Amino acid sequence: MVRTIGILIRKELDSAFNSWAIYTGYLLFFCICGFACWLSPGNVFTLGQAGMTPFFTVINWIAFFIIHALAMKSVADERRSGTLELLLTKPVTTFQLIAGKFCSYLIIIGIALFLTLPYYFTMTGLGSMDHGAVLLGYFGLILTSACYISIGLFASSAAKTPISAFFISLGTGLCFQVLFGLLANQIPFGPVANLFGFLSLPEHFESLNRGVLDTRDLFYFLSVIVLFLALAKLYINKYRH
Repeated sequence: MVRTIGILIRKELDSAFNSWAIYTGYLLFFCICGFACWLSPGNVFTLGQAGMTPFFTVINWIAFFIIHALAMKSVADERRSGTLELLLTKPVTTFQLIAGKFCSYLIIIGIALFLTLPYYFTMTGLGSMDHGAVLLGYFGLILTSACYISIGLFASSAAKTPISAFFISLGTGLCFQVLFGLLANQIPFGPVANLFGFLSLPEHFESLNRGVLDTRDLFYFLSVIVLFLALAKLYINKYRH
């Protein structure tokens, strides 16, 4: 099973890195992060301290839009071209297919986050840095990215075209990224407000971004990932019959 997933990951990565689009995306990502770090109104010099917390918040929003655009073709494009049906006739389980795509996209995002390390090393030289908080901040970015990827895979599995998958993925992501937090702030205190507050993804990301590791945050991220990957599996299984 692991070998099959490894083959699928390599196939996805070969397809991605054979296109100039991903290198252009990495370059834009690196430049936008640089602007946020050194030139934006909330840059490190304006804040007057060496910290990655505002920087990670910007990266989180950049990753939010990039991942939904990246994952929209994951299943919908293969279904439209007929390669999904061909792939499902091979001895590949739906779990292996989803795991291969999920891990490959996570590796792509992991490389993008790796490209931001020069900013971290530069800031370390400018002042005292809370390295533990930085480590948890990167960990939080990986977990939120994994949530976005799982939502993207679900949308691409449910939609008929990549464009419709993008809007389904973006709309679902905005519910977790914005809507639930707004509802939690608008509703008076009570169980419903607490529920929306718990469903708000930034609430859990910001906790890690501040350097606080809470098992409730880990439970939240894992639950979102498992839920949407399970939904993606459910939709893909329909094409096996």
